[in-house]
Amino acid sequence: MRAETPSVLLIYTGGTIGMIENPETGALENFNFDHLLKHVPELKRFNYRISSYQFEPPLDSSDMEPAYWAKLVKIINYNYDYFDGFVILHGTDTMAYTASALSFMLENLSKPVILTGSQLPIGTLRTDGKENLITAIEIAAAKNSDGTAIVPEVCIFFENHLMRGNRTTKINAENFNAFRSFNYLPLARVGIHIKYEPNLIRKPDPTKPLKPHYLFDTNVVILTLFPGIQESIVTSLLHVPGLKAVVMKTFGSGNAPQKEWFIRQLKEATERGIIIVNITQCASGAVEMGRYETGMHLLEAGVISGYDSTPECAITKLMFLLGHGLSNQDIRYKMNSCLIGEITKV
Repeated sequence: MRAETPSVLLIYTGGTIGMIENPETGALENFNFDHLLKHVPELKRFNYRISSYQFEPPLDSSDMEPAYWAKLVKIINYNYDYFDGFVILHGTDTMAYTASALSFMLENLSKPVILTGSQLPIGTLRTDGKENLITAIEIAAAKNSDGTAIVPEVCIFFENHLMRGNRTTKINAENFNAFRSFNYLPLARVGIHIKYEPNLIRKPDPTKPLKPHYLFDTNVVILTLFPGIQESIVTSLLHVPGLKAVVMKTFGSGNAPQKEWFIRQLKEATERGIIIVNITQCASGAVEMGRYETGMHLLEAGVISGYDSTPECAITKLMFLLGHGLSNQDIRYKMNSCLIGEITKV
Protein backbone atom coordinates (compact mmCIF):
# COMPACT_ATOMS: atom_id res chain seq x y z
CA MET A 1 0.00 0.00 0.00
CA ARG A 2 1.13 3.51 -0.80
CA ALA A 3 1.69 5.78 2.18
CA GLU A 4 -0.60 8.77 2.64
CA THR A 5 2.37 11.12 2.37
CA PRO A 6 2.08 12.93 -0.99
CA SER A 7 4.40 11.30 -3.50
CA VAL A 8 5.93 12.60 -6.70
CA LEU A 9 8.20 10.94 -9.23
CA LEU A 10 10.69 13.36 -10.75
CA ILE A 11 11.89 12.35 -14.22
CA TYR A 12 14.96 14.20 -15.47
CA THR A 13 15.35 13.91 -19.25
CA GLY A 14 17.99 16.61 -19.58
CA GLY A 15 18.03 20.32 -20.25
CA THR A 16 19.29 23.49 -18.64
CA ILE A 17 17.51 22.99 -15.31
CA GLY A 18 19.67 19.99 -14.44
CA MET A 19 22.98 21.74 -14.95
CA ILE A 20 25.23 22.93 -12.17
CA GLU A 21 28.43 24.94 -12.37
CA ASN A 22 31.63 23.20 -11.48
CA PRO A 23 33.18 25.60 -8.94
CA GLU A 24 36.72 24.72 -10.06
CA THR A 25 36.37 24.87 -13.85
CA GLY A 26 33.28 27.05 -14.25
CA ALA A 27 31.90 24.53 -16.76
CA LEU A 28 28.26 23.46 -16.65
CA GLU A 29 27.75 19.80 -15.80
CA ASN A 30 24.68 17.61 -15.29
CA PHE A 31 24.12 16.96 -11.62
CA ASN A 32 22.99 13.71 -10.11
CA PHE A 33 19.35 13.89 -9.07
CA ASP A 34 20.04 11.43 -6.29
CA HIS A 35 21.54 14.50 -4.63
CA LEU A 36 18.54 16.69 -5.40
CA LEU A 37 17.88 17.67 -1.79
CA LYS A 38 21.45 18.89 -1.47
CA HIS A 39 20.92 21.33 -4.35
CA VAL A 40 17.30 22.21 -3.54
CA PRO A 41 17.04 21.88 0.26
CA GLU A 42 13.69 23.69 0.19
CA LEU A 43 12.09 20.42 -0.96
CA LYS A 44 12.54 18.97 2.55
CA ARG A 45 9.90 21.37 3.84
CA PHE A 46 7.23 19.67 1.71
CA ASN A 47 7.37 16.41 3.65
CA TYR A 48 6.67 14.65 0.36
CA ARG A 49 8.06 11.36 -0.83
CA ILE A 50 10.07 12.45 -3.86
CA SER A 51 11.79 9.84 -5.99
CA SER A 52 13.76 10.48 -9.15
CA TYR A 53 14.55 8.79 -12.42
CA GLN A 54 17.33 10.15 -14.58
CA PHE A 55 17.94 9.62 -18.29
CA GLU A 56 21.50 8.36 -18.85
CA PRO A 57 23.02 10.19 -20.53
CA PRO A 58 20.84 13.30 -20.14
CA LEU A 59 19.26 14.35 -23.42
CA ASP A 60 19.56 17.70 -25.12
CA SER A 61 15.94 18.49 -25.95
CA SER A 62 16.91 19.10 -29.60
CA ASP A 63 17.43 15.32 -29.78
CA MET A 64 13.97 14.53 -28.39
CA GLU A 65 11.97 12.13 -30.58
CA PRO A 66 9.06 9.66 -30.34
CA ALA A 67 11.21 6.83 -28.95
CA TYR A 68 11.91 8.99 -25.88
CA TRP A 69 8.23 9.92 -25.59
CA ALA A 70 7.50 6.20 -25.48
CA LYS A 71 10.17 5.81 -22.79
CA LEU A 72 8.52 8.52 -20.69
CA VAL A 73 5.12 6.83 -21.06
CA LYS A 74 6.63 3.50 -19.99
CA ILE A 75 8.18 5.11 -16.88
CA ILE A 76 4.87 6.78 -15.96
CA ASN A 77 2.82 3.64 -16.66
CA TYR A 78 5.18 1.44 -14.61
CA ASN A 79 5.07 3.82 -11.65
CA TYR A 80 1.48 4.99 -12.04
CA ASP A 81 0.05 3.27 -8.96
CA TYR A 82 2.92 4.30 -6.70
CA PHE A 83 2.88 8.09 -7.09
CA ASP A 84 0.32 10.87 -6.86
CA GLY A 85 1.89 12.83 -9.69
CA PHE A 86 4.83 13.15 -12.05
CA VAL A 87 7.18 16.02 -12.85
CA ILE A 88 9.24 15.83 -16.04
CA LEU A 89 12.30 18.06 -16.21
CA HIS A 90 12.91 18.82 -19.86
CA GLY A 91 14.84 21.19 -22.08
CA THR A 92 12.68 24.10 -23.18
CA ASP A 93 13.28 23.88 -26.94
CA THR A 94 11.03 20.87 -27.58
CA MET A 95 9.05 20.82 -24.33
CA ALA A 96 5.79 21.80 -26.07
CA TYR A 97 6.16 18.91 -28.53
CA THR A 98 6.70 16.42 -25.71
CA ALA A 99 3.77 17.81 -23.69
CA SER A 100 1.48 17.61 -26.73
CA ALA A 101 2.57 14.06 -27.57
CA LEU A 102 2.16 12.81 -23.99
CA SER A 103 -1.36 14.26 -23.79
CA PHE A 104 -2.42 11.81 -26.53
CA MET A 105 -0.26 8.89 -25.37
CA LEU A 106 -1.58 8.88 -21.79
CA GLU A 107 -5.23 8.05 -22.42
CA ASN A 108 -7.56 8.26 -19.38
CA LEU A 109 -4.89 10.10 -17.39
CA SER A 110 -6.17 10.92 -13.91
CA LYS A 111 -2.95 12.17 -12.32
CA PRO A 112 -0.84 15.28 -12.97
CA VAL A 113 2.07 15.07 -15.40
CA ILE A 114 3.83 18.44 -15.15
CA LEU A 115 6.67 19.39 -17.48
CA THR A 116 9.01 22.16 -16.43
CA GLY A 117 12.55 23.38 -16.90
CA SER A 118 14.44 26.62 -16.73
CA GLN A 119 16.26 29.25 -18.72
CA LEU A 120 19.14 29.32 -16.23
CA PRO A 121 20.80 26.25 -14.64
CA ILE A 122 19.59 25.32 -11.17
CA GLY A 123 23.09 25.89 -9.81
CA THR A 124 23.29 29.55 -10.82
CA LEU A 125 22.48 32.40 -8.47
CA ARG A 126 19.51 33.89 -10.35
CA THR A 127 18.07 30.63 -11.61
CA ASP A 128 14.38 30.33 -12.41
CA GLY A 129 14.80 26.57 -12.05
CA LYS A 130 14.24 26.28 -8.30
CA GLU A 131 10.91 28.05 -8.30
CA ASN A 132 9.70 26.19 -11.38
CA LEU A 133 10.73 22.85 -9.87
CA ILE A 134 9.30 23.49 -6.39
CA THR A 135 5.96 24.74 -7.71
CA ALA A 136 5.67 21.95 -10.31
CA ILE A 137 6.16 19.38 -7.52
CA GLU A 138 3.53 21.08 -5.36
CA ILE A 139 1.03 21.06 -8.26
CA ALA A 140 1.82 17.42 -9.08
CA ALA A 141 0.96 16.44 -5.49
CA ALA A 142 -2.11 18.68 -5.08
CA LYS A 143 -5.41 16.93 -4.38
CA ASN A 144 -9.04 17.88 -3.97
CA SER A 145 -10.84 17.14 -0.71
CA ASP A 146 -12.13 13.86 -2.20
CA GLY A 147 -8.57 12.68 -2.88
CA THR A 148 -8.62 13.19 -6.63
CA ALA A 149 -5.88 15.18 -8.36
CA ILE A 150 -6.57 18.89 -8.82
CA VAL A 151 -4.89 18.93 -12.24
CA PRO A 152 -5.18 15.47 -13.88
CA GLU A 153 -3.61 16.64 -17.13
CA VAL A 154 -0.33 16.86 -19.00
CA CYS A 155 0.75 20.46 -18.35
CA ILE A 156 3.67 22.83 -18.68
CA PHE A 157 4.51 24.96 -15.68
CA PHE A 158 6.74 27.93 -16.33
CA GLU A 159 7.17 31.39 -14.82
CA ASN A 160 4.06 31.34 -12.59
CA HIS A 161 1.68 29.89 -15.18
CA LEU A 162 0.32 26.35 -15.40
CA MET A 163 -0.72 25.70 -19.00
CA ARG A 164 -2.36 22.78 -20.78
CA GLY A 165 0.53 21.04 -22.50
CA ASN A 166 -1.06 20.61 -25.91
CA ARG A 167 -2.01 24.31 -25.99
CA THR A 168 1.43 25.66 -25.22
CA THR A 169 4.25 26.93 -27.41
CA LYS A 170 7.69 28.35 -26.72
CA ILE A 171 7.76 32.06 -27.51
CA ASN A 172 10.98 33.37 -26.02
CA ALA A 173 14.56 32.13 -26.14
CA GLU A 174 15.95 34.23 -23.30
CA ASN A 175 13.25 35.63 -20.99
CA PHE A 176 11.96 33.63 -18.04
CA ASN A 177 8.41 33.67 -19.46
CA ALA A 178 9.45 31.31 -22.24
CA PHE A 179 6.04 29.72 -22.88
CA ARG A 180 2.56 30.93 -23.74
CA SER A 181 -0.83 29.35 -24.20
CA PHE A 182 -2.40 31.81 -26.62
CA ASN A 183 -5.72 30.11 -27.31
CA TYR A 184 -6.51 28.64 -23.90
CA LEU A 185 -6.33 30.38 -20.54
CA PRO A 186 -3.84 29.12 -17.91
CA LEU A 187 -5.12 26.32 -15.66
CA ALA A 188 -3.52 28.04 -12.68
CA ARG A 189 -1.65 31.22 -11.83
CA VAL A 190 0.95 31.28 -9.11
CA GLY A 191 1.61 34.18 -6.78
CA ILE A 192 1.46 34.09 -3.00
CA HIS A 193 -1.09 31.30 -3.54
CA ILE A 194 -1.66 28.86 -6.38
CA LYS A 195 -4.98 29.92 -7.93
CA TYR A 196 -6.45 27.02 -9.87
CA GLU A 197 -9.18 27.44 -12.49
CA PRO A 198 -11.40 24.35 -11.96
CA ASN A 199 -13.69 25.21 -14.88
CA LEU A 200 -10.76 25.06 -17.31
CA ILE A 201 -9.30 21.77 -16.04
CA ARG A 202 -10.37 18.51 -17.67
CA LYS A 203 -12.34 16.05 -15.55
CA PRO A 204 -11.30 12.46 -16.25
CA ASP A 205 -13.38 9.38 -15.57
CA PRO A 206 -11.61 7.90 -12.51
CA THR A 207 -13.12 4.48 -13.18
CA LYS A 208 -11.16 4.12 -16.42
CA PRO A 209 -7.61 2.78 -16.10
CA LEU A 210 -4.67 4.54 -17.69
CA LYS A 211 -4.25 3.35 -21.26
CA PRO A 212 -0.70 4.00 -22.46
CA HIS A 213 0.13 4.34 -26.15
CA TYR A 214 3.54 4.00 -27.73
CA LEU A 215 3.14 4.11 -31.51
CA PHE A 216 4.04 7.00 -33.81
CA ASP A 217 4.48 7.45 -37.56
CA THR A 218 6.82 10.32 -38.40
CA ASN A 219 6.09 10.49 -42.15
CA VAL A 220 4.82 14.03 -41.74
CA VAL A 221 6.03 17.50 -42.65
CA ILE A 222 5.25 21.14 -41.90
CA LEU A 223 4.72 23.39 -44.93
CA THR A 224 4.91 27.09 -44.11
CA LEU A 225 3.48 29.29 -46.85
CA PHE A 226 5.08 32.59 -47.80
CA PRO A 227 4.61 35.11 -50.60
CA GLY A 228 6.43 33.87 -53.70
CA ILE A 229 6.55 30.20 -52.75
CA GLN A 230 7.53 28.20 -55.84
CA GLU A 231 5.48 25.45 -57.44
CA SER A 232 8.56 23.23 -57.65
CA ILE A 233 9.05 23.43 -53.89
CA VAL A 234 5.44 22.54 -53.09
CA THR A 235 5.41 19.78 -55.72
CA SER A 236 8.61 18.17 -54.44
CA LEU A 237 7.43 18.35 -50.83
CA LEU A 238 4.05 16.77 -51.60
CA HIS A 239 5.81 13.96 -53.50
CA VAL A 240 8.31 13.01 -50.79
CA PRO A 241 8.37 9.18 -50.78
CA GLY A 242 6.31 7.76 -47.92
CA LEU A 243 4.74 11.11 -46.96
CA LYS A 244 1.39 10.63 -45.21
CA ALA A 245 0.43 14.00 -43.76
CA VAL A 246 1.18 17.71 -43.94
CA VAL A 247 0.61 20.49 -41.43
CA MET A 248 0.16 23.55 -43.63
CA LYS A 249 0.73 26.90 -41.92
CA THR A 250 -1.38 29.40 -43.82
CA PHE A 251 -1.92 33.15 -43.60
CA GLY A 252 -4.30 34.77 -41.13
CA SER A 253 -7.52 32.86 -40.61
CA GLY A 254 -6.51 30.05 -42.95
CA ASN A 255 -5.85 31.71 -46.29
CA ALA A 256 -3.52 30.56 -49.05
CA PRO A 257 -2.60 31.54 -52.62
CA GLN A 258 -5.38 31.00 -55.15
CA LYS A 259 -2.99 30.07 -57.94
CA GLU A 260 -4.35 27.22 -60.04
CA TRP A 261 -1.20 25.11 -59.61
CA PHE A 262 -1.31 25.41 -55.83
CA ILE A 263 -4.89 24.25 -55.41
CA ARG A 264 -4.33 21.49 -57.98
CA GLN A 265 -1.26 20.19 -56.12
CA LEU A 266 -3.22 20.09 -52.84
CA LYS A 267 -6.18 18.36 -54.45
CA GLU A 268 -3.99 15.72 -56.12
CA ALA A 269 -2.18 15.11 -52.83
CA THR A 270 -5.40 14.59 -50.84
CA GLU A 271 -6.67 12.27 -53.58
CA ARG A 272 -3.47 10.22 -53.13
CA GLY A 273 -4.42 9.87 -49.45
CA ILE A 274 -2.15 12.54 -47.99
CA ILE A 275 -3.84 14.32 -45.09
CA ILE A 276 -3.36 18.09 -45.14
CA VAL A 277 -4.24 20.05 -42.00
CA ASN A 278 -4.62 23.83 -42.14
CA ILE A 279 -3.38 25.89 -39.17
CA THR A 280 -2.60 29.58 -38.94
CA GLN A 281 0.89 31.10 -38.88
CA CYS A 282 -0.41 33.57 -36.30
CA ALA A 283 0.49 32.92 -32.68
CA SER A 284 -3.11 33.49 -31.59
CA GLY A 285 -6.45 32.69 -33.19
CA ALA A 286 -7.89 29.97 -35.38
CA VAL A 287 -8.38 29.13 -39.03
CA GLU A 288 -11.91 29.71 -40.36
CA MET A 289 -11.91 28.02 -43.73
CA GLY A 290 -15.44 29.07 -44.60
CA ARG A 291 -14.78 32.74 -44.01
CA TYR A 292 -12.96 33.79 -47.18
CA GLU A 293 -12.97 32.48 -50.73
CA THR A 294 -9.36 31.29 -50.43
CA GLY A 295 -10.27 29.09 -47.50
CA MET A 296 -13.23 27.65 -49.38
CA HIS A 297 -10.89 26.60 -52.20
CA LEU A 298 -8.75 24.73 -49.68
CA LEU A 299 -11.81 22.90 -48.35
CA GLU A 300 -12.78 21.94 -51.88
CA ALA A 301 -9.26 20.59 -52.39
CA GLY A 302 -9.70 18.26 -49.41
CA VAL A 303 -7.72 20.24 -46.83
CA ILE A 304 -9.08 19.90 -43.27
CA SER A 305 -9.18 22.52 -40.54
CA GLY A 306 -6.79 22.42 -37.61
CA TYR A 307 -8.87 25.11 -35.86
CA ASP A 308 -6.72 26.83 -33.21
CA SER A 309 -4.16 24.05 -32.83
CA THR A 310 -0.54 24.89 -32.09
CA PRO A 311 2.00 23.59 -34.64
CA GLU A 312 3.49 21.34 -31.95
CA CYS A 313 0.11 19.80 -31.21
CA ALA A 314 -0.96 19.43 -34.85
CA ILE A 315 2.21 17.58 -35.84
CA THR A 316 2.30 15.26 -32.80
CA LYS A 317 -1.43 14.50 -33.08
CA LEU A 318 -0.97 13.50 -36.73
CA MET A 319 2.06 11.34 -35.89
CA PHE A 320 0.09 9.69 -33.08
CA LEU A 321 -3.00 8.93 -35.20
CA LEU A 322 -0.94 7.71 -38.15
CA GLY A 323 1.01 5.42 -35.85
CA HIS A 324 -2.12 3.57 -34.81
CA GLY A 325 -3.00 2.35 -38.30
CA LEU A 326 -6.33 4.14 -38.50
CA SER A 327 -8.06 4.59 -41.82
CA ASN A 328 -7.61 7.84 -43.70
CA GLN A 329 -11.25 8.67 -42.95
CA ASP A 330 -10.81 8.03 -39.21
CA ILE A 331 -7.68 10.18 -39.04
CA ARG A 332 -9.42 13.04 -40.85
CA TYR A 333 -12.36 12.76 -38.44
CA LYS A 334 -10.13 12.70 -35.34
CA MET A 335 -8.01 15.62 -36.58
CA ASN A 336 -11.29 17.52 -36.85
CA SER A 337 -12.26 16.45 -33.31
CA CYS A 338 -11.16 17.62 -29.89
CA LEU A 339 -9.72 14.47 -28.29
CA ILE A 340 -8.09 15.82 -25.14
CA GLY A 341 -8.81 19.55 -24.99
CA GLU A 342 -6.29 20.40 -27.71
CA ILE A 343 -8.54 22.52 -29.95
CA THR A 344 -11.57 24.77 -29.59
CA LYS A 345 -14.42 24.09 -31.98
CA VAL A 346 -16.99 26.88 -32.17
